[in-house]
Amino acid sequence: MNKLLIFIAFLTISLNGAIAKEGMTLEDISKISSVGGMKISPDGAWVAFTKSKPRTPYKDEDGAAWSELYLVSTVDNAEPRPFITGKVNIGSISWSHDSKKIYYTAKRHGDKKSALYAIPIDGGESQKVLSYKNGVGSYSVNHDGTKVVFIAKEKKAEHVEKLSKKGFKAKVYEEDIQQNYLWLADLTKGEPKAEKVKFKDHVVSASFSPVKDELLIQSSPTSLIDDVLMLKTLQIINLKGKTLTKFKTAGKQGKAIWASDGKLVAFLGANDYNDPTAGALYVANARNGKIAKRVNNKDSHIMDLAWLGNDVYYIEHKDAESRVVKSDGSTNATLVPYGKGIQVAMSLASNGQLALKTNTPVHPNEVYLTDKRVTDSNPWFANIEFGKQEVFSYRAQDGLDLQGILIYPVDYKKGKKYPMIAFVHGGPEAHRSNGWNSRYADPLQVAAAQGYVSFVPNYRGSTGRGDEFARADQHAYADPEFTDIVDGKNALVKAGIVDVEKVGITGGSYGGFATAWSATALSEHYAAGVMFVGISNQLSKFGTTDIPNEMHAVHARAWPWDDFQWMLERSPIYHVKNAKTPLLIMHGENDTRVHPSQSMEMYRYLKTLDQAPVRLVLYPGEGHGNRKAAAQLDYSMRLMRWMDHYLKGDGGEPPAYDLEHQKKLESDKKQK
Repeated sequence: MNKLLIFIAFLTISLNGAIAKEGMTLEDISKISSVGGMKISPDGAWVAFTKSKPRTPYKDEDGAAWSELYLVSTVDNAEPRPFITGKVNIGSISWSHDSKKIYYTAKRHGDKKSALYAIPIDGGESQKVLSYKNGVGSYSVNHDGTKVVFIAKEKKAEHVEKLSKKGFKAKVYEEDIQQNYLWLADLTKGEPKAEKVKFKDHVVSASFSPVKDELLIQSSPTSLIDDVLMLKTLQIINLKGKTLTKFKTAGKQGKAIWASDGKLVAFLGANDYNDPTAGALYVANARNGKIAKRVNNKDSHIMDLAWLGNDVYYIEHKDAESRVVKSDGSTNATLVPYGKGIQVAMSLASNGQLALKTNTPVHPNEVYLTDKRVTDSNPWFANIEFGKQEVFSYRAQDGLDLQGILIYPVDYKKGKKYPMIAFVHGGPEAHRSNGWNSRYADPLQVAAAQGYVSFVPNYRGSTGRGDEFARADQHAYADPEFTDIVDGKNALVKAGIVDVEKVGITGGSYGGFATAWSATALSEHYAAGVMFVGISNQLSKFGTTDIPNEMHAVHARAWPWDDFQWMLERSPIYHVKNAKTPLLIMHGENDTRVHPSQSMEMYRYLKTLDQAPVRLVLYPGEGHGNRKAAAQLDYSMRLMRWMDHYLKGDGGEPPAYDLEHQKKLESDKKQK
């Protein structure tokens, strides 16, 4: 027996001595780390970054991943240095102007709320710079390090808590919400005291000019997410809250930054109020407010930007790829071409050294220096065999050219037909690039290891292909945008890759809407569906969501009271009599974007009609997506089990609802 075991072990070793690789598991998904925040030092010598540290399900106390602080040199090949690790949540990292210390926010050493800290990079402990009774949010330190502004809510009056203990807990919907204010503190004093800046609107972001004590402010009339999305304004104010320059903008607005000399500002913005995304690049005069469009988003979308001297640097996503460009307004120079990973964020030093947060099909976000990778958050990936990933192009029924991301099974054999899962992104103003796409709700590489083809369609209405394509689904809910997914499936069947009888579909939010529609109106095309925080009734969704104006402006382009019948007919419940697809529905109980009642409606209609299996799973304490480790693992386990049951198994009645998590607890206990 021992000889047999030795022989088997020997067979797992390849000729070069490497251990045979295995495909990814759901447990692997739950332990993936990735780079979060990232800032390069002003002198370009260092990159500070945060790295997620996932909690271990069944073992750790439940919660979202921890966030640790690391430092990596740009001038040598040394490994990243861990600075602050363990059970910490480091946020909002930035550098002092002399590049000698890192600022960050965290709750440490008994803090009840987040405080502002600084840690020297040449050794020494963190020092608390500033605390505030209601916590320090995002912040900005001025050009000489003497002042800081930060965003925070006012502390609730003492009587609120006292009355709550007596049972007076009534909430006045959308009227008793708190807004963010701007606070200023003098760092030259021993114990800086924060004073509120006299600025009445809800503050979204604030940053000091690089040369003087003026602030670039993004704000909205209230803290309602609808106002933040659709009514954001951009202006320059002084430290007394007086507006010096106001920029005339419309619609969605993204990142806004100062030019190096403080004379200009740049920001990502929409073309108009009905543009679904802030994908164009604008440059404006800081004194007179005049705005000019620097980069049009005719066939692409701008995702991030930075400024140095006369040059604006930006990340441009086009189709399923991305690139990095330097522009002086008249000429453009590509610094990282398409096909060199997917860049999602940038940080620029005063010497021109460029740090990027980049992912690829075989790793999540890591720190890159231009196109050179300098971190490895998951060295254990060396023992993982990944399914091949590529861009798949096809044509819709109406002739529109489309793309999606295709992931093959790990053991793919040409000519064999495989079961397929379509993973549909939300938004729809979003897209999936040819980079890292595996996560708890979309375990693509787990599916590849288990013999599935995975298809991630960038259906019409997605970003990455410019303004016209992003608007192509406005006042066109469901059809033709979701038939685009069917057309992709049919193209893969025609290519001989997919078994037409074994196709499943899943997605969250708008992708959940796609799943519900596909399980009803398009039920003949799908053998299984998993709907996550999705939409079942456009009429009741409008009445329960926190984004009704955004829903009207960039999606429906119609009010319910002006076209009830159209909205009803574009709702999955209207087509419920067609439902033959087994549907698993999952939702966070605290979701305000898509209220859990949407899933309850879908469940009740299908359950009462009783034409196809249906199950509803609710996650207490979770919102529009699961944040905590246990809920994420539970979700992905239920997703894959449902697909296995109906795409690989005998189907019929649903699998048992209990995942028997207790067996894992008992197993871990025995191992200890």
